[in-house]
Amino acid sequence: MVLCKGGFIIMKKTPVIFTGHGSPMLAIDENDLTREMQRVGTDVLTSEDRPKAILAISAHWYVPGTYIQSAEKPRQIYDMYGFPEELYQLQYPAKGCPELTQDVCQLLGNDVTIDDSWGIDHGTWSVMVHMFPDAPVPVVQLSVNSTFTPEQCFELGQKLAPLREEGYLIWASGNIVHNLRRVEWNKRGGSEAAKHFNQDIVDNVIKGNLDAVIHYENHEHAAYAVPTPEHYLPLLYCLGAAGTDKATPFNNTCTLGIHGYDRIRTGRKKRACRMTTSPFLSC
Repeated sequence: MVLCKGGFIIMKKTPVIFTGHGSPMLAIDENDLTREMQRVGTDVLTSEDRPKAILAISAHWYVPGTYIQSAEKPRQIYDMYGFPEELYQLQYPAKGCPELTQDVCQLLGNDVTIDDSWGIDHGTWSVMVHMFPDAPVPVVQLSVNSTFTPEQCFELGQKLAPLREEGYLIWASGNIVHNLRRVEWNKRGGSEAAKHFNQDIVDNVIKGNLDAVIHYENHEHAAYAVPTPEHYLPLLYCLGAAGTDKATPFNNTCTLGIHGYDRIRTGRKKRACRMTTSPFLSC
């Protein structure tokens, strides 16, 4: 398993953030990764662009369709198994935002359906518990459409971009590199193939070479780094929403051979962007 933990921040109007989440244990960890998440979250919440709500796109709501939640109090989903009881006791009491749900429905029309059968899953709350502790901002989760091509994910992100002008944060959680079947316990810093793929994607995001990011399957290590697309596709939603904003990485690290944390944040040109190999923040 290779986990590359990094991210990008793209700031213009409100930000766009892509963050890697890696293991659910991240939620109860305290280390350099979580401290950087805290720093980024504090920066967002104390800025003049403080979001009034967050549209969250998690790799763990990967279904054949584009769905959005409408619940005023969405339930927290513990969609993982075999972890310490402490993790299942963790609470992230996020409120919903019907106004954001309505705005997304207006933007996407017949291309989106309201569905409250899911909730706020660990791809979202395991990061937000550090980035936005105590859930100070409402959260509405949007599914990752498993029938979409990478190009369609990017295009849907473009359709969501106007939300940034309305004060909403577009935020996604996944990984640039994610291959749980190839865990390499002796390579906690990441395998060479994972680091190569991750860095190439990061470099292309920073340079604005989005065609290479969208068509990641052409990379020599794509089959190893992204054997299934659900963790990678949230990045493309974010890049579509970021438009021409530049991105900078943060938390650019790999763990267990093939798991990455990358983040992207997008927004105002004067704001920094960072990236990590599994969490991404756009600027």
